[in-house]
Amino acid sequence: MSQADLAAALSVSRQTVISIESGRYLPSLPLAFGIARLFSIPVEEMFILEEVTE
Repeated sequence: MSQADLAAALSVSRQTVISIESGRYLPSLPLAFGIARLFSIPVEEMFILEEVTE
């Protein structure tokens, strides 16, 4: 699926998809539910935080 296809399916801009993919933007809860629904995954998987080691 292209970024443009994903953006269209979610009714967001391609730039939003790019920002989510690169980690510069966290999706809103409604958008996260839309992504989860589209990919048939639990919404909780959208918000798994990676541990930061300092």
